[in-house]
Amino acid sequence: MAEDATPIRVPLEGIDPTEWDELVDRGREHGELAADDLVHVLRHIELSEEVLTRVSEVLSRAGIALDEAVHDATPVQGASRPSMVDKDERLLSRSRRRRRTTRSSSGGGSSDAVRLYLQEIGQVDLLTAEDERRLARLMEEGRLAAERLENEAPAPAERRLLRRAVERGTRAKNELTQANLRLVVSIAKRYSGRGMQLLDLIQEGNLGLMRAVEKFDYTKGFKFSTYATWWIRQAITRSIADQARTIRIPVHMVEHVNRLSRIRRQLHQELEREPTVDELAKALHLDPERVHALLQIAQDPLSLDSPVGEEDESNLGDFIEDANGERPVDAATRAMLHEAVVEVLGELSAREQEIVRMRFGLDGSHIRTLEEVGRTFGVTRERIRQIEVKTLAKLRLPERSAKLREFLDAG
Repeated sequence: MAEDATPIRVPLEGIDPTEWDELVDRGREHGELAADDLVHVLRHIELSEEVLTRVSEVLSRAGIALDEAVHDATPVQGASRPSMVDKDERLLSRSRRRRRTTRSSSGGGSSDAVRLYLQEIGQVDLLTAEDERRLARLMEEGRLAAERLENEAPAPAERRLLRRAVERGTRAKNELTQANLRLVVSIAKRYSGRGMQLLDLIQEGNLGLMRAVEKFDYTKGFKFSTYATWWIRQAITRSIADQARTIRIPVHMVEHVNRLSRIRRQLHQELEREPTVDELAKALHLDPERVHALLQIAQDPLSLDSPVGEEDESNLGDFIEDANGERPVDAATRAMLHEAVVEVLGELSAREQEIVRMRFGLDGSHIRTLEEVGRTFGVTRERIRQIEVKTLAKLRLPERSAKLREFLDAG
């Protein structure tokens, strides 16, 4: 046990030390780690064969196995294409059920597009390990030829040969990419129901696949599908963190929220009830305040336009009080006060009305100074002051002030 408690140093720069320690603790507790958890910790790392080998060796020496299994991800040699398409067709029915519980922005009629896409990629032959090495060699030759064409001035005959090598490399890259599109689908379907449509997940995974094709080094001994799986997972998990929610959660918080959700479901099954915050905190080895904050973050926002009831005549916003809104009684009182002020001012001359409105902001704008009002009427500020005093004296007469005093008493 003492050996298990020995800290494992962060193997690479760019890995968050706290996240690495939590990952190692989780691996020691269960004896293995899910590849998705490791992908999250490596999200800021430029993946390569050396990076994956180094991290795997560090975890292996600590007695932590890495679960890299991807169902249907690496086809068995000789597997027929129809069976692969059939498996993914079954995925469509599961995906439809999941979309019923997914927020509306992730829904949509994309099942036909997915079906057509699966049929299209199902026509591409699978590759053997030797095929992968052959294509990788052609890609490498194409890259070297492109560099020579850019940096050197070869003879015309040699230039033609180099251009052909570049074309062969491009075709090899396309073939390697297209032959592994089913791998992307197999990985993407594991992330369905997390706020993004399956087609969007596949598209993000395809971007990761293309990066893997660009970075693949066949001389390191990796099988391409194993190497590409890491790039695909990383691309998909990043896209979910960035795009799945209306209010984006920082990437470093996504793993904490996902872990909370897993533990919450597990405890719900064990306890046959919803776990309390304290029970979640104990299982997660976190403070209750931290768990409460994570629960708040994990909530999905609701649209105020969401229909309420079966008739769809009311929206959620109709039942939520506007704390900043004006009460009907206050609005009515304000309207009556406005009418009373207009009535009282109507007993003054037009000039007196305008001066009072400007001096007290009754015209809907800001309060004007004596100097500003004087410039408007072309008189001195002292003359405006005299008119104001005289006008206010008129307004204070009982027969006029009584109309406004009741509003002061009510306030």
